[in-house]
Amino acid sequence: MSSQKPRLAPPVLWGVVLSAMVFLLSACASTPPAALRGTGDLGVVIERADGRVKIVETSGRSVLATVEGLGDLSHASVVFSRDARYAYVFGRDGGLTKVDLLEARIAGRVVQAGNAIGGSISHDGSLVVVQNYEPGGIKAFDAHTLELVADVPATTEDGRRSKVVGLADLSGKRFIYALFEAGEIRITDFADPRNPVTQRFAGGNQPYDALVTPNGRHYIAGLFGEDGLALVDLWNLDKGSSKILDGYGRGEQPLPVFKMPHLRGWSVAGGRAYLPAIGRHEVLVVNTTTWQEVGRIPVKSQPVFAMARPDGREIWVNFAFPDNGWVQVIDTVSGQVTHTLQPGRGILHMEFLSKGHEVWLSARDDNRVVIYDTATKTPIGGFDSLSPSGIFFTTRAARTGF
Repeated sequence: MSSQKPRLAPPVLWGVVLSAMVFLLSACASTPPAALRGTGDLGVVIERADGRVKIVETSGRSVLATVEGLGDLSHASVVFSRDARYAYVFGRDGGLTKVDLLEARIAGRVVQAGNAIGGSISHDGSLVVVQNYEPGGIKAFDAHTLELVADVPATTEDGRRSKVVGLADLSGKRFIYALFEAGEIRITDFADPRNPVTQRFAGGNQPYDALVTPNGRHYIAGLFGEDGLALVDLWNLDKGSSKILDGYGRGEQPLPVFKMPHLRGWSVAGGRAYLPAIGRHEVLVVNTTTWQEVGRIPVKSQPVFAMARPDGREIWVNFAFPDNGWVQVIDTVSGQVTHTLQPGRGILHMEFLSKGHEVWLSARDDNRVVIYDTATKTPIGGFDSLSPSGIFFTTRAARTGF
């Protein structure tokens, strides 16, 4: 047999082939999928009249997608998964909807009560808890599957049911909340999710909403049935609850209340809390060491949200009807109103970017979201949105009480 040497391709051809292979491989390595995106830049805008949300990105101030089919969003709120991939939307109709922000779709939905008003998520991201008006109580769901894990009724010893308000997350798998009719504050621990354990504290007359301070130390419930606030020191639970600002409006005739203030919009900045006063044209200033009133700031109308810019230098305030087209800015150093703005008609909500250089405002009656530069107090962008209300950015995923 004769041996035959293999025939090699000419060097020029090898050069062409290798160059093509290198180009294709480098293209595969450097060209990401079209949908690749981080979640820290995202958020949602509630379109309350149509049961849908817009998914937005904040760097370009644009709308990425609209997700429909979320039910009654007339008083909706949102929390986010720890990785900020999913938004959990709590509807007024008792609906709990899990929205995938990257795929812009509903990833799960349950209607778990007849009338609900918000919820929270555990620090480890494993449980989503909903607070209910009807039939009252709280329910805990598996954050991945939305399977019901526990049902904790809000009933008193005589069997009366209460609306639950002011639900907030605490360390571990604990949640704190208030009972409107029963006048109680409760902490439920889901360390064993199937067997929750609840502690009870006095809550005052008709607590209507509440918040956890940014450092996670104190829980404060506003009271509709009396002047004052209920305070729980979460580092010293054995001391129970206490009353602060007792009778701050004593001797004064309160104005008709057109819209209750939202306590999640209260601000703690520079060792002081800034609280919208019920039925008054004032923002109360409270020392957060003594919890004593140290000032009152007159504002244009009845405040609904009094929200601190993230650096704490300013408080932005919006108002109830009929002055809900106005926003005022309070300087926390001087304690004075420095700017009065008219961003649009029906300003229902405000949300700062995480470093505070922009604030997004929902102008419901203009069907528009308006974006302001917080340094210049001028509009710098916006987009159309049908009856927008709540605006929620994924940076909330890293904050206690949000």
